[in-house]
Amino acid sequence: MSTERANRKQKRIARQNGDQEESNRPSFKSQTFQMKRINPMTENQKLVFQLFEEGKHLILHGMAGTGKTFLSMYLSLESLMDGTSDQKKIYIVRSVVPTRDMGFLPGNQKEKMKVYEAPYYGICTEIYGRSDAYDILKQKNAIEFISTSFIRGITMNDCIVIVDEINNMTFHELDSIITRIGKNCRVIFSGDFRQSDLTKEQERNGLKDFIKVLDKMSDFAHVDFKAEDIVRSTLVKEYIIAREKMGLQP
Repeated sequence: MSTERANRKQKRIARQNGDQEESNRPSFKSQTFQMKRINPMTENQKLVFQLFEEGKHLILHGMAGTGKTFLSMYLSLESLMDGTSDQKKIYIVRSVVPTRDMGFLPGNQKEKMKVYEAPYYGICTEIYGRSDAYDILKQKNAIEFISTSFIRGITMNDCIVIVDEINNMTFHELDSIITRIGKNCRVIFSGDFRQSDLTKEQERNGLKDFIKVLDKMSDFAHVDFKAEDIVRSTLVKEYIIAREKMGLQP
């Protein structure tokens, strides 16, 4: 067992026994704000649980509907809420493709960003069983959503960073994100190069090059999700398998 994993278990026991001082983290002591227990549904999902528990930074790459974003959110929230990690906040980082400045959307910056937060509203609703869960987490400063357009000049410390839809990021954007990571952080990269909205081949290949770099780093673990890992629905699974057999790409 790794030291990181042992420390997390010790912290969990200490908090249950009341021996550990409250850290500077959001408080969610409410019977009406409880996480559902989520169990892995496939072998690769089980591997993600294991690697996260071991303290690895993660690259979750592969087919649509395999639970990459959902698992990233669930494991990060579970770690944050049960006090078994030293991180106190979750950053969700996402690109605003197809336009980098969001100028085509009405409203101010906050209103424009909300469009890209829709998946996380849904995930938090499912995890907590209430539609206002994501808003509560943001109000408690447990979650902050940030676009790659505004990540320059900041340093993220003491947090879990979920970098979602990496298939829509150039190498430059991915490089900008990872060089913003400060002390005491966990990082999860999630996406699938086959689902990219980028139009230029050079930009699309940036993710592949970035993953090659991360694969050379011992602190990162790479889980590649296949068609057999699709859990969204039987329809989605059958469609993607049929599409892959025909050699068609979206």
